[in-house]
Amino acid sequence: MTDVGVPTEPPAAGDEISTLLGILERNRRTFGWKTGGLDADGLRATTAASAMTLGGLLKHLALVEADWFAVKLRGQTLGEPWDSVDWDANADWEWSSAADDTPEQLYAIWHEAVLRSRRLVAAALADGGLDQPGHFSWPDGRTPNLRRMIVDMIEEYARHVGHADIIRESVDGLVGEDAPR
Repeated sequence: MTDVGVPTEPPAAGDEISTLLGILERNRRTFGWKTGGLDADGLRATTAASAMTLGGLLKHLALVEADWFAVKLRGQTLGEPWDSVDWDANADWEWSSAADDTPEQLYAIWHEAVLRSRRLVAAALADGGLDQPGHFSWPDGRTPNLRRMIVDMIEEYARHVGHADIIRESVDGLVGEDAPR
């Protein structure tokens, strides 16, 4: 996934905001590369003992984007397709339903979630910077700020880029650390 105006890597000596967002974007870009350009069979492939698929990862990270930045940061709803899901009936819906989606649907869901998150983070930065608190609190009463949410999203992508790396290599042999420019 490449978008005009989105940095391809963090600055070498940037400020806190540009460094955090640059790292998040590098992780998104690498994830997009590791999951990109595959047909339905490639997106449904598994490896080892895991049922995890690249399609499931696309849908899961789209949900996590919506949860952190729409719901927890800005106090909005998840949006579709998430709002109409019966999560009590299937808590892992994003993972299990990905096999029923076309590659085009999966790529669109993730790409649209990332675009929405970018807009929401930009608005939050304009409204109060990295110290702005979220619209939720953990059970112990702590409320994370935008800085913590971005760091948690970086961690989420970093973990799943590793999963995508292993699965993608098993699909077609694609290996590498960073997406081509």
